Amino acid sequence: MRGVLTVPYAVGILAALTVVPGPDMAVATKRAIAACWQDGLKTVGGVTAGLLGWGLLTVVGLAALLAASATAYTIVKLSGAAFLLVLGIQALLHSRKHAAQSGLTTSSAGGNPWRTGLISNLFNPKIAVFYPGPLPTLVPSGLVPQAGMAVLVLIHTALTLVWLASYVLLLAKARAFFEKPAVRRAMHRITGVVLIGFGSKVASSQP
Repeated sequence: MRGVLTVPYAVGILAALTVVPGPDMAVATKRAIAACWQDGLKTVGGVTAGLLGWGLLTVVGLAALLAASATAYTIVKLSGAAFLLVLGIQALLHSRKHAAQSGLTTSSAGGNPWRTGLISNLFNPKIAVFYPGPLPTLVPSGLVPQAGMAVLVLIHTALTLVWLASYVLLLAKARAFFEKPAVRRAMHRITGVVLIGFGSKVASSQP
C-alpha cells in the first residue's frame, strides 16, 4: 500500500481509529461523570500527551523495538490491563459508596486526572503496536517516512483531542441528568464494567 496512499485516505483511517470506543474513552467518561467536565478535559489532555509520547518513540524507532519484543509487549500489556482493572473496580466501589449521596464531587473520582489519562494511554498495547506497525504504512506517497509518521501522529493526536473533548463537553451539557443518584450509580457501574472488560481484553490480547 505504501506509495499509493493519499492524505485524505490516511486521515480517514486515523479518524475511524479515533472514534472507536476504547480504554481512553472509558477513562474520560469515568472522570467526567465522577467529577466534572474540567477533570474530563484534563484526562483527555493526558491521553493526548500519551499519544505524543508514543509518536516520538515511533519516529525515533524505539517503539518498533518494543513491538518486536514479546517480553516488553507483555509487560506493557499486563501493566495496562492492571491499571484498567483497578479503575473499573474503583468505579464499582464508588457506585456503592456514594449511593446515598447527591451531586457530583471531584473527590469521588480520585487521583490526578491528567496522570490518569496519560497512564491509560501509555500502557495501551494497541497504541504500542499500531504506531510502529500499521502507522508507517499509512504515510502518503511523496513524504519522507519519518516526517510522514510525525505528521500522522500529530493528526491523530489532534483528532483524538477534538473527539474526546467534544464528547466530555457533551456529557457536561447533560450534567443535570447525570447528577441524579440513580443515574450516577448506573453510570459508575457501567463504566466500571466497561473498564474491567477492556482490562480483560487487553490482558488477553496478542501482538
